[in-house]
Formats: sequence, C-alpha cells, structure tokens
Amino acid sequence: MPTERQVSERWVVFLIGAVQFVNILDFVMVMPLGPDFAKGLGIASSHIGTIGGAYTAAASVAGLLGGYFLDRYDRRRALAVSMLGLVVATAAGGLATGLSTLMLARVAAGIFGGPATSLSLSIIADLIPVERRGRALGAVMGAFSVASVAGVPMALKLAEHGGWRLPFFVVAALGLLVVVGAIFFLPPMRGHLTAERGAARSVGVLELLGRREVQLSYVMTAVVMMAGFVLIPNISAYLQQNLGYPRDLLWFPYFVGGIVSFVTLRLAGPLVDRYGAFRLGTAGSVLLLVATYVGFVDYPRWLPIPLLFVLFMTAMGVRNVSYNTLTSRVPDNPVRARFMSLQSAIQHMASAVGAFLSAQLLTDLPDGTLGGMTRVAWVCMGLTVALPPMLWVVERQVRSREQARALAVPASQGLAVPLSPQAHPHQ
Repeated sequence: MPTERQVSERWVVFLIGAVQFVNILDFVMVMPLGPDFAKGLGIASSHIGTIGGAYTAAASVAGLLGGYFLDRYDRRRALAVSMLGLVVATAAGGLATGLSTLMLARVAAGIFGGPATSLSLSIIADLIPVERRGRALGAVMGAFSVASVAGVPMALKLAEHGGWRLPFFVVAALGLLVVVGAIFFLPPMRGHLTAERGAARSVGVLELLGRREVQLSYVMTAVVMMAGFVLIPNISAYLQQNLGYPRDLLWFPYFVGGIVSFVTLRLAGPLVDRYGAFRLGTAGSVLLLVATYVGFVDYPRWLPIPLLFVLFMTAMGVRNVSYNTLTSRVPDNPVRARFMSLQSAIQHMASAVGAFLSAQLLTDLPDGTLGGMTRVAWVCMGLTVALPPMLWVVERQVRSREQARALAVPASQGLAVPLSPQAHPHQ
C-alpha cells in the first residue's frame, strides 16, 4: 500500500474526482431518466420529483449523523464503505419493481452518497497543502461538469438502447471500480486519529457549531446552495415556455455550459490560491449578478441562449471554487470529516429550501408561460449579494488563525504531511 509520502497529488485528485463523478452522476441522471422508469414501473409522473428528493433528504440526514462519527475512522476505509454502499444502492435502483422499492433504493443511495462527498473533500483538504488546494478542489469539482457533459447523455443513450435499468447497473459498475482504486491507491488516512487526539475527542458537534468561523461558513453554504437551487431547477422550463427555445435543441446549451464550467473550474482554482477566496469569490458573484439579471429579469432577445449559459456557468464556477476552497480551511484536521459531513447536510437542506421557495414564487400562466421568474431571479441576486462580505470575514479569521499557529507550532509538528507532486504511487 502507498504511504502519504509516496502517493502523488495528481493521483489523489484523480481518484477523488472519480468518486465525485460517480456520486454526482448517480444523482443527476435520475431526473432525466424519470419518464423512462415512470413508464416502465407504472409510476405517476407527479412522483418523479419525490423520487429525486428522496436522495437529497436522505443525504441531509446522513450528513447530520455522520458529523458524530466519521472522524473516528480511517478516511480511506470510511470512503470505501460509503462508496460500496452507494454501489449496492444504485444497483438496487436498477432492480426496483415499483415506486416503494425505487424510493428505498434512492434513500439508501443518499445515506451513503452524502458521507462519500464529505469524506472526499476531507481527504483533499488533509493531503493537499493550502497553497495548492484551490487547484485541487477546482479539478475535483470539475467532476460535476463531466457528469453533466458526458455522464447524463451517456445515461440517456444507455436507456434508449438497453432500457432504463441499464444506466443504474453501469454506474454501479463504475462505482465498484472506484472502490477498488480507493482501497489500493489511496494512502491510509489516520493522521487525524493520532494527531491532537485529545482535541478530537473534546470537540463535539455542539462545540464545533459554537465557533464563529464555522457558523459563518455554514451560513455561506446555505446562501450559495439556496441561490443556486431557487433558480437552476426552473431554467429548462423557463427556456422552453418563456423564451421559446426548441426542446430538441435543449441539450446544446447544457452541453456548452458543462464544458465552460469544466474549464472555468480548472482555471479558477490556481487563481484562488494566488489571489484569495474573497477577491475571486467577489468577482464570481458580480458576474453572477450580471448573468442572472440579463438572463432572467431583462433578457435581450439578440443574446443567444448558449452564450447566456457560458456567462452563467463561468460565474457559478468561479464563485463555487472560491467558496469551497475557503471552507476547506475552516476546520482543524481532527474534526474535518465531521465539519464536512455537517456541511453536506446543510447543502442538501438549503437546496431543498431553495427549490421549495421557487415553487411558491412560480405560477403557470394561462398563456403557457412560467410566471414569477423575475421574483425568483431577484431572490437569487439578493442571496448572491450577501456572499462576498461573509467570504471576507471568514478568510480574515482563517488567515489570522493560520498565522498564529505557524508562529506557535514548528513546521515539523504540522498535522498534515504534504504530498510531493512528483511522487509516484508505486515508488
């Protein structure tokens, strides 16, 4: 088995990116496949949203519970168990015989998928030094773009040729390969168990939540997720019903947006490392305000829809890399998985709140258009404006703490063992 010194940063980022790709694809492919499995299982179309929400709700609960115990185990082993559970649950979705069995499978997927996300980010934060962490997180977050650009079309094609069950089985098989890779190529992750053991035991969930920087970090999480999910789930309907965008061309702006998002995430990471989360996050927020106003408040008919997606996804990518890089610096090593697990729960909760809020603000008008999108856009913009001040406060507090620790503790006693970018996993 490789040690922390032997495994390369690139290999770690690749494996964690693969974990995120499988996890995200397992989630995002369900809604596009909804009409297929609804027809195959005799499920009413009105229940498709409930099936999608089952994953989010379960992941939120799992995140809350995981905050109490994830930091007690080797991160590599915990990640392998979480991914194996996700593999079994995804395969069970392909074996579903009706609404109840499919719901149970999706709940199980959320129970294991939620902790897998928090553990993945914890491993990146543990193994990648702060000065290169933005680049690493940008690469890992690119898994979302890959899942959107390649994964979802792949799932739809598989369903077209092999039935709606086939994508579930293929994603489960991919997940099994990732489990094997995690077991054999990731180093043991026990540093948080041996370093500052007393601090790890003494810091409970309530004490963690009592820290100001943690509170602000979680508020940032809620703001970012609500701002996204109050708007994003309704974009497809808005484009078709309000802007008259053809249904048969709908794949194209999402495809272009996914590619732009992937490139943006790779470029924004190093910029965050160089200029800081506040500066880049503020730039992304300003760009997002412009994209939201132009796209959903006062849309100019001369603007091509794909170009709007380019602007929107660029802004989202810059903002999200900045926010995620900063929050990865908030927790101490011994409680990082606990922090990330609670953050995952808040992400899913805030996403559900944002989606529910948009449903209250939107109406189906008699002419077939979607009413209330302007209100939804202003809510998104209001939440976006609140982010930069929080980025500034949290970054200032984190830097002060890191500087104080650097003066108080010799570098040789640091908690994390930096990885060598040139090291090879088989050395």
